Amino acid sequence: MRKNTAIFFVLVAVSFPFFLATACKNGGTEARYEYEIQAEYFPEERRLNGSMKVTVPNNTESVIEEIPFALYGNAFREGADPAPVSELLSSACYYDGISYGGMEIQNVSGGKSWSVDEKKNVLTVSLDKPLYPDESVTVSVGYSLTLAKVNHRLGAGEHCVNLSYFYPMLFAEKDGGFYEYAPAKYGEPFVLAGADFKVSLTVPAEMKVAGGGKLEQTFKDGKTVYDCNAENVRDAAFVLGDFSLASAEQNGVRIDYYYFADEAPDKTLKAACDSLAAYSELFGDYSYPRYALAETDLYLSGMEYSGFTAVSCLLRQEERASVVAHETAHQWWCVSVGSDQAECAWQDEGLAEYSVALFYEKHPEYGNYRDLIATSENAYRDYYSVQSQLSKEVDTKMSRPLSEYSGDYEYRILCYDKGVVLFDRLRETMGDRRFFSALDAYAAKYAGKVAAESDLIGCFSSQEQLILSFTEGRCVI
Repeated sequence: MRKNTAIFFVLVAVSFPFFLATACKNGGTEARYEYEIQAEYFPEERRLNGSMKVTVPNNTESVIEEIPFALYGNAFREGADPAPVSELLSSACYYDGISYGGMEIQNVSGGKSWSVDEKKNVLTVSLDKPLYPDESVTVSVGYSLTLAKVNHRLGAGEHCVNLSYFYPMLFAEKDGGFYEYAPAKYGEPFVLAGADFKVSLTVPAEMKVAGGGKLEQTFKDGKTVYDCNAENVRDAAFVLGDFSLASAEQNGVRIDYYYFADEAPDKTLKAACDSLAAYSELFGDYSYPRYALAETDLYLSGMEYSGFTAVSCLLRQEERASVVAHETAHQWWCVSVGSDQAECAWQDEGLAEYSVALFYEKHPEYGNYRDLIATSENAYRDYYSVQSQLSKEVDTKMSRPLSEYSGDYEYRILCYDKGVVLFDRLRETMGDRRFFSALDAYAAKYAGKVAAESDLIGCFSSQEQLILSFTEGRCVI
């Protein structure tokens, strides 16, 4: 996700990821989650009715008795704590006053019982019998999702409908169990494993669906049905609206840009082509045969998904290229190489933002490499100066859960800007050959997996103390 510094305190534009492609490159050999989702959207009620069948393998060495699902739709219910948007950005996000939504679980099969934790927005299914290693179980869930009127990754926006995390999402496996994370108003509180998706989405005939991968369109009873298949992706997401389409090919990859308000779509498409080519050269081949982008209603500037990027229609023309470059970098740092965004957001956000600087270095027509580094460093120093005047001790730790950030500003500074400074210091200290070799190793070794912070540090092993001085908040910049 890209937070836009220029409009940070006024309107931040939302980036919405869009999905559906084929396989994450070099993905692991473990059995993947398998989702089958059938859903229909009813715009008059802002309601999506869905049924989901998911096959869950046990890839751990432990016995599993309960399976948790994140219910992101409930982040928008009345009384949700924390709210999905901070007070600072609320007016930019809710275009018609505060609006609420929510996800109602209607039935569950495949377990002996189920319950919903309204505080954590988690559905927990207790299995009929223990699930042993290398076994799998299939769980079915029927649900109804009501969308808030909100310019967010999940919501009925002013011009488009954003369907991101519109289904109960399996938590990724970790240490014999599952990742646990709480709702948050900053960043992406998700840790997603590789999965295979079969999605059938029915919409009114006048609506178009933007998405990645292969979309097969049929008509039935006056409505349009989009059938989508995707293997080894981390998520499934769609944008519904009325779009024009611009297309190109880069490095053998088809790139499609769905837009409705962009006055220079060819420039946006070119930025996607150029950034994909640059990162393919720097970090290894792009994972999918197709890359899709969609312009939509977002209160932040951009959002990444597997094989798809969403960019905000609120962006100024001069901002679009940098947002596209940042979100495209996430196809390597977040999509191919996964990480724990809930506990260690800097790991992908800082590296994605530094990748924009590397893109500028290859393509100075888009921006100046050193200017981006200087802007991040100055932003961090300004933050530190102000905080030092307010408190005797300033906590600048980068390794912290999303719930520990005091606000959007601190989240931006420590995850993005300080992350940029860290990776630039690593490059200066190691030299180009060793620095890029370490990035190559990280990209190759953890493609298709969820990399821990220690895994990233291990690829830069000679600089462990430098990295820890940043992440633990001990260094003075």
